[in-house]
Amino acid sequence: MTPPRVVVVFTGGTISMTVDPVAGGATPALGGDTLLASAGAGVAGMPDAIVVDLGRTPASHLSFDDLLRIAGAARETLAADPGLSGAVVVQGTDTMDEAVLAYDLLWDDARPLVVTGAMRTADAPGADGPANLRDAIAAASSPALRGQGAVLSIAGKLHAADAVVKMHTSAIDAFASPDGGPLAEVEGGRVALLRRRVGRRRVPAVAVGDIPPVGLVVAAIGLDGGAIDAFVAAGARGVVVEGTGAGNTHPSLLAAADRAMASGLEVVLASRVPGGRVTTGYGFPGGGATWARAGAILAGHLTGPKARIVLSLGLAAGLGRTELAALLDDPA
Repeated sequence: MTPPRVVVVFTGGTISMTVDPVAGGATPALGGDTLLASAGAGVAGMPDAIVVDLGRTPASHLSFDDLLRIAGAARETLAADPGLSGAVVVQGTDTMDEAVLAYDLLWDDARPLVVTGAMRTADAPGADGPANLRDAIAAASSPALRGQGAVLSIAGKLHAADAVVKMHTSAIDAFASPDGGPLAEVEGGRVALLRRRVGRRRVPAVAVGDIPPVGLVVAAIGLDGGAIDAFVAAGARGVVVEGTGAGNTHPSLLAAADRAMASGLEVVLASRVPGGRVTTGYGFPGGGATWARAGAILAGHLTGPKARIVLSLGLAAGLGRTELAALLDDPA
């Protein structure tokens, strides 16, 4: 039997960093070949890997165009080699829960795309990068994940792209899926599927340079609609509002959203709470029901940053309001 082979796209992140005393903290230092060697490349039973090294970019620096190039590199490598079992993207964890959803929306290959990184630097005691990379490579080569799109792999757990949220700033198991739990577990190089994804959101192909500006506003005590007005003035094509609770805000935020929608922007209502979905259960001014009646699109279980990923790529793909609403709704 031919051993499995995968492509590993390296982009940087904490997994590639070491502490630089001059800079006063962790900075990018290691390339893809070094990281792959640290994970045990060449060890019996570990899938062979093709390395695509795209540099060492902190995840907080990534742009939409960067995400399109990263997904494109993985897609093109798989398309050129039908013998590959899947793809791995190695990146920083700061925006990993956003990035994995962007990749998932664009991923049209049945073979899995597995995103991983590390919470500890490469020179830290108990560095988690090598184990996370081994698990991701095992997951990308597993037939159990065919058709499951892009998943996030960290601390022995695999999470669905639309469900996973970063819940802790520094813990090894910083990521969780509050509503459905992990998709699978990886132990000893074997993937144990716990559940299958009900459905996936997908957008048509999007070109580099086509992503329109979309704002994100978080509702909090004492904040009015000024941020929404500022995004409109700055030329945004859409705004995502993270309401409190199940999707409630001060009336001034809804008034600003009304003005934004009247000027042609798409407005999406999400919740700043990691778990649960936006609902229309509250009818007081600024409650979720009043947002829905005003014409805002509800984001289901998606967090604000994830809803912004979906809205941005949906607008770039030329989708209209009805299509955007279907895209943002929870998959059936």
